[in-house]
Amino acid sequence: MEPTTITLHTRFQVGAVDPRIFGGFLEHMGRAVYEGVYDPTSAHADEHGFRSDVLAALRRLNMTAMRYPGGNFASGYHWLDGVGPRDRRPTVRELAWQSIEPNRFGTDEYIRLCRIMGWQPMITVNLGTGTPEEARNWVEYCNCPPGTRYADLRAANGSPDPYGVRLWCLGNEMDGPWQLGHVPADQYAIRAQQAAKMMKDADPGIELVACGSCTTGLPTYMEWDRVVLEYVGDLADYISLHRYVGNRGGDTADYLAVTNSVDRQIEEMDAACRFVQARRRSKKRAFLCFDEWNVWYKNQETDGGGKFAPHLIEEVYNLEDALVVAGFLHSFIRHADVVKIANLAQIVNVIAPIQTRGDDLLIQTIFYPFEMFARRRDGHSLRVGLSGPSYESKTYGRVHFLDASAIHAGDRLHLFLTNRSLDQTASVRVDVADREIAGLLDGDLLTGPDARAANSCEQPEVVMARPYSEVRIASGKASLELPPLSVAAFTLRLT
Repeated sequence: MEPTTITLHTRFQVGAVDPRIFGGFLEHMGRAVYEGVYDPTSAHADEHGFRSDVLAALRRLNMTAMRYPGGNFASGYHWLDGVGPRDRRPTVRELAWQSIEPNRFGTDEYIRLCRIMGWQPMITVNLGTGTPEEARNWVEYCNCPPGTRYADLRAANGSPDPYGVRLWCLGNEMDGPWQLGHVPADQYAIRAQQAAKMMKDADPGIELVACGSCTTGLPTYMEWDRVVLEYVGDLADYISLHRYVGNRGGDTADYLAVTNSVDRQIEEMDAACRFVQARRRSKKRAFLCFDEWNVWYKNQETDGGGKFAPHLIEEVYNLEDALVVAGFLHSFIRHADVVKIANLAQIVNVIAPIQTRGDDLLIQTIFYPFEMFARRRDGHSLRVGLSGPSYESKTYGRVHFLDASAIHAGDRLHLFLTNRSLDQTASVRVDVADREIAGLLDGDLLTGPDARAANSCEQPEVVMARPYSEVRIASGKASLELPPLSVAAFTLRLT
């Protein structure tokens, strides 16, 4: 393969990388909560019932904003069912995933988990079967000092001090016909505006995420976003977008080019935000919250059959999936000026980087790129000048064999590279125009025997990240050889 040259300049910045783009998502679905983060019967359970082995693995990902309780689950969830003494909480049949929900894990347990893990709470209110007033009451329960009904209820439940939840989502995927309480855009906009007004009246310091288009494939794509943003107006701090991708055609080269489509989706959503801001002649613009994203296409089991903690969409991830997860992160960093929050969906068992089997735990392939990027997330995203060989994908157009993003932080440069070639090593040269590269501080490389290689309980280390030091420094430039189907992340020291 012909060499690829990456040219950077530390003054050519996109924007500060918001650490919240390294967020996660915990939904009451399948075994994400029960038998996932929360399992009092496990040998690994701590004094709160949380699985210490799961939490230890999640700490390695250094996640930030943790979205909860859904997802589709949120559109049928009434938060009062999940507070108070556990033996008095109702067991209900939830309709999104046709599962039994005992409400043993609710708001207070979630906040406790967030505090243990250092996660920023991010709550999705029910604007499907719920009401704007119910959403406002949840804000009072979480954020207001004692002295009123719901704040006093929190205090009675053992937490006199407010939780200070700053991020709130105004429902979930309300443009989707599958959603409980789905309505047309203009009706959702009214509901969201009413909730937003009351929620910010209860706590003016919160930030709100309006429901945007949850997929590019619906006929309402972009028009939904315009209607919602125009009506909700300056009450919306962010608008959401979701994306799940997969290799349904079995074509690895085409699949790895899906990053073109992710870039385009971000840019189209940002264009809608800018258009509405201009049309409203507003000084405030909505930023993007990519609050559900991942690879998901193999396991489509979404019907719980009236069971408690059923096995739903427990995807097995391989090497090519890990490269696509890296591609999402490249895109978020390259668009750091507009993407301010992103939540990997989800964190354990359900389309997740971690799986539990009884008291055993498995690290999946997609765990590693997230860990590699998250360790090097501080700083400002740089514009990447890339010249090198490319190929034409069947679905997504032309892409370079090498995908790249970069973050600058003082005398450090964090560089992230993906070689999409199935069989050729990528020769890479890195040139920082206004600085000299003085040395390599650390590096990691993720690859495997082939695109379909995956980890299992019997063979847990088939695909995993390993230390990487094969970077040559000469005359202030860096060069390296990147194996086929690999992701590299490394930190360089600049003079």
